[in-house]
Amino acid sequence: MESRPESGGAVDGRTERGRQTRERIVDAVLALVEEGETKLVAERVAARAGVSRRLVFHHFEDLPQLADAAITRRFEQLSAQVRPLPTEGPLGLRVAALAEQRARILEWITPTRIAVERLENPSERVLQLVRQMLEFARLRLAEIFAAELGRLPEPGRTDLLNALDAVTTWSAWRHWRTNGLSPEEARRTMEVAVHALLSTAPAED
Repeated sequence: MESRPESGGAVDGRTERGRQTRERIVDAVLALVEEGETKLVAERVAARAGVSRRLVFHHFEDLPQLADAAITRRFEQLSAQVRPLPTEGPLGLRVAALAEQRARILEWITPTRIAVERLENPSERVLQLVRQMLEFARLRLAEIFAAELGRLPEPGRTDLLNALDAVTTWSAWRHWRTNGLSPEEARRTMEVAVHALLSTAPAED
């Protein structure tokens, strides 16, 4: 007797279950990273995801590939937290809005950034996401403070943008937080630093 071919519904259902399992495994990695795990252990991931160790390696070739998938997911989630910031209006309002958003996002992304730094061989995809994140952050600065930057001739304009970039990205945030500043103190420090740098630009006529 000939076997009946599987229906499309059965195949689709199995595919969906596989996708959900894969996402659950990635979510487990992210949860462990958030809790401060410094080393990815398959048994810990499997237990957290509620699956077997064998199933982890059914969906992922090895732990580096799993780490790559988790980090990629986290960076992609970051874009959902970015909101439009004012590019016109009082300088104090623009600086405060920037510092609030950057502080919130940088604190949230810290465990993932630490995980990236600990990767021995991060994939090109992960490196590309980091570059894109940094380039986007710099572009936003140029837009938010276009009026102030526009009053400076080159190379002063680029120098000021470089300085603003330096005090509003994760490296500065990590420095402040590891030196004992609370998130609120670090946010205020960022705001003060941005104001101090922008004070070097000529006043509006």
